[in-house]
Amino acid sequence: MKAAELFVRCLENEDVQYIFGIPGEENIDVMDALLGSTIQFITTRHEQGAAFMADVFGRLTGKPGVCLATLGPGATNLITGVADANMDRAPLIAIAGQGATTRLHKESHQILDLVNLFAPISKYSTQIREPEIIPEVVRKAFKVATTEKPGCAFIDFPENIAKAEVEGKQPLRVQSPTPPEPPIEKVKQAGKIISEARYPIIMAGNGVIRARAYDQLVRFAETLNIPVATTFMAKGVIPFSHELSLGAVGLQANDYVSCGFDRADVIICVGFDMVEYHPYLWHKDKNRKIVHIDAEPAEVDEHYILAAGVLGDIGLALEQIQECATRRTDSVSTNLRQTIVDEMAALADDASFPIKPQKIIWDLRQALNANAIVISDVGAHKMWMARMFQAERPNTCIISNGFASMGIAVPGAIAAKLAYPDRPAVAVTGDAGFMMNSQEIETALRIGAPIVVLIWNDSQYGLIRWHQERHFGRSSHIDFNNPDFVKYADSFGAKGYRIESTRELVPTIRQAVHDETVSIIDCAVDYSENMKLTQKLGELVCPI
Repeated sequence: MKAAELFVRCLENEDVQYIFGIPGEENIDVMDALLGSTIQFITTRHEQGAAFMADVFGRLTGKPGVCLATLGPGATNLITGVADANMDRAPLIAIAGQGATTRLHKESHQILDLVNLFAPISKYSTQIREPEIIPEVVRKAFKVATTEKPGCAFIDFPENIAKAEVEGKQPLRVQSPTPPEPPIEKVKQAGKIISEARYPIIMAGNGVIRARAYDQLVRFAETLNIPVATTFMAKGVIPFSHELSLGAVGLQANDYVSCGFDRADVIICVGFDMVEYHPYLWHKDKNRKIVHIDAEPAEVDEHYILAAGVLGDIGLALEQIQECATRRTDSVSTNLRQTIVDEMAALADDASFPIKPQKIIWDLRQALNANAIVISDVGAHKMWMARMFQAERPNTCIISNGFASMGIAVPGAIAAKLAYPDRPAVAVTGDAGFMMNSQEIETALRIGAPIVVLIWNDSQYGLIRWHQERHFGRSSHIDFNNPDFVKYADSFGAKGYRIESTRELVPTIRQAVHDETVSIIDCAVDYSENMKLTQKLGELVCPI
C-alpha cells in the first residue's frame, strides 16, 4: 500500500474523527487515502480556521484535534491556531504536506524548513523521511500531544514519501501513561499548611479541566470550607452558583476577587498554568504560602515560590489532602461573594441602548441552558465575558487566554458543535474578530453545524481603545467600517438578526438557537462602560 494509506490507517488507529484543513498539491495522496476512511475531512476556507477548529476540538474533548495543510503558505497559515493550542494546553496534531525530499536541500518553489518553523510552538516537530517510520511518528505525535502539559505535535510529510510503497507495517498499539500517585509526604505537608491557615483560598486553573478533577475540587472546597476562584480558562470547574465560588480571576487591574487573594495567607493553586494569570499580579509582595497541586512541577518565578508542591494525579491529590487537612470552623466571609453576585446582576433590568456589556452577558446567560458552549473571541468583550459570564459547568465558556488570539470564536464554535452536536454552540465575538474568520460561516452551513454568532458591534478595536485611553487619555487608529451583518449573513444563506432595542436580545438568542442553522446576531454595544470599570476598580474598596 501507499505510505499515505498507512498514515491514514495510523490516524484511524488513534480514533481520529475529523481532520480540518484544505487540500493542496503536496498532500493529494493523503486526501485520496481519506476517501475510503472513517475519518471525516472538514474542508475549511482558511488554514487558520482549520487550526482553530482542531484547537477547540482538542480542548473540549481531551483528544487531539487534527488539522492539515499543504506546504509553504498553507503551512504558515496554520501557525496562529497551532501556537494558540500549544500555549493554551490543547492537544493538537498539525500535518503539512512538503515538497519532495529531492529538492529540500536547495532553494525551491514554496519550500520552507517547516520542522524548525513549528518547533518553537510545538512539543514535537518532525518530518517523515522514510515510509517505514510512519507508525512510530504518528504514535509518538499523539502521545506527546496528550501528555501533560498537552500541546501541539507537528508532522511534515514530503510528497514523494507519501507516494512511496510500504509493506509489512501496521499502526502501533495506543498506550497512555497513568498519572502517578502523589507522594504521601508531600500530601501531608500540604495538609499541614492548609490546616494552619487562617484565610486560605483556592485558585483553580485549566489543568483541573484537563484532569477531569472538577468534582474532586468541589468536594475538597466543601470539605475544608475554602473559597474558590478560577482562572478565565477554568470557568465552571465550580458552579458560579456555589456558595464557595468567587468567580474568575485574570484581569490585570485590581478586582473584587483580588480582595480574597490580598486577605489570604495560603493560596492553593490547583492545575494552574502560569500563562493564565501571571503571579506578580496576584502575589505582589511574595509573602503568602503557595501550595502547588498539579501534574507537573511549577514554573520558576520569583512570585511563585512554593511552600509545598504536590505532583501527580490532581483528583487523587485533592482527595488525599482533604483527608489529612483540618476543616476551617470559622465561616467563610460571604460579603465578598455577595458583592460579586450583586455586581453581575446590577444591570439585569437596564434598558439603555446600545446595550452595556454587563447587560449583554446577563441576557446571554438567561437565554442559554447551563450545558450550552460559549466560545469567546479576543477583544474588549473577552474581558467582560471572562469576568462576568456565570459558568455552571466546566468547558462551557471557552476563553483563549494563553496565546489569546483573535479569530478563534467562529471556527471554535463549529468545532464545539461537532464535538457535542446536541448542545448549543455560541460564538461571542467582536466585529473585528468576527471578520478575521467569518468565511468559515460557509463551512458551518455546508457541513450542517448550526451555530449562533453574537457580534458585539462598535466599529472599533475596542480593547485597544480601552488600553490607549487608560495610558494616554486618547485613542489612535482604531476605527473601521463594517458590512451590513444581516445582509452578510443572508449572502451565505445564514439567518441574520439586528438588535434594535435591549428587550430584543434574549428572545433573539433563543430564536437563533432554535433556528438550527447558522444565525448571526448584530448587537450594538456601549463600550463607554470600559473606562467606567477602570475607574471603579481603581477606587475599589474591599468588602471584607
